[in-house]
Amino acid sequence: MENTQLSWHERGQLWLRLGLRGALALGAAALLIWVGLPLASLLSPFLCALVLAWLLNPAVRWLQRKTNVSRKAISMVLVVLVFAVIGGILFGLGWMAVDQVRSLFDNRQSVLDDFLNGLLGVVNSVQRWIAGLNGVVPNEVITTSEDLTNTLVSWVQGLDFSGWFAQMAGQAPSMAANVSGFAVALVVFMMASYFITGDYPRLRFELTDRVPMVARDFCRSVKNIFMSAFGGYVKSQLILSVGVFMILTVGFLLMRQPYGLLLAFGLAVLDFIPIIGAGTVMVPWAVVDMVLAQYGEAAALMAVWGVIVLFRRFAEPKILGDQTGLSPILSLVGIYAGMKLGGVLGMVVGPLLLLVCINLARLGIFRPVLDDLALAARDTNAILRSGRKTDGASKKD
Repeated sequence: MENTQLSWHERGQLWLRLGLRGALALGAAALLIWVGLPLASLLSPFLCALVLAWLLNPAVRWLQRKTNVSRKAISMVLVVLVFAVIGGILFGLGWMAVDQVRSLFDNRQSVLDDFLNGLLGVVNSVQRWIAGLNGVVPNEVITTSEDLTNTLVSWVQGLDFSGWFAQMAGQAPSMAANVSGFAVALVVFMMASYFITGDYPRLRFELTDRVPMVARDFCRSVKNIFMSAFGGYVKSQLILSVGVFMILTVGFLLMRQPYGLLLAFGLAVLDFIPIIGAGTVMVPWAVVDMVLAQYGEAAALMAVWGVIVLFRRFAEPKILGDQTGLSPILSLVGIYAGMKLGGVLGMVVGPLLLLVCINLARLGIFRPVLDDLALAARDTNAILRSGRKTDGASKKD
């Protein structure tokens, strides 16, 4: 069977099928990039409202069974409650941020003077350390280092922070315009959330009733696979966050850091979010400590952060594989490929998409394509073997 060549008609049909599938795949990718993503950005308030309605639907159904109140009334109460809680949290955080920025603006001169003095103190310490190397290292190295530090001193002394504040103040109108656009989108999101949540069963029936049963079963299988993968991912991140919390707690206790337990909990919560992570706080914290000449605390913070980075890089593939079903090497491939293609967000989505594709392959979705590729490989191998036999016969003659 492996040495049997296809007829020209069969070979033409085979490569026509492969060509059509490749063209459809490229067309679907182009449609997603050039049409799907811009359309999703345009309709983002309605898509977010649909996700919120899907999340609230079980609670609405349960309350409707228990209270016999209309679905629209329950939907309004739940939507208002959700936005009130989220709005209260964001208002509190925003108020704290505005208060800190206002305090910084009022005391900007003293803060900037302290910062510059601390930075210049660090530079002077580096200069003294370089001068102490005289006779140990070549003079060219010392001269180059002194030139670099002098350049750094000149740059620091020439910083114009007042111009930065003026530039930020000049951008206030454009920022206000962006805020107004965000406010309009937020109002649309709130209204759409209520309308979609109230009519969710009817909208879902109208959408699914017009979809063929085969496509409906396929979408259901994809949804179940993705939700299983997403649940495993969340569980793995919780396990990693607990490990990060333990590392931070031990590190802060050894540093005798005040409120170490509270800080460890807050940084572990930040580390649960891949886009943020604990490093967004610990690295600037260590830089400030270095500027203020607190080198011991800065070194301890960087050591703790280094342990966290090593823990996540070595433990994440194993834990993610155990919770989602991916092997550690495939989890590592998904994380690395996602990072290369989509940055930090790709590190989250990459393993999930890889798991979805593997499970779809197990369901036989890609079986026709794989069969055609195997048939094309056998046909090509048969043609090559036939050519070698013909060459060998001609040499004997």
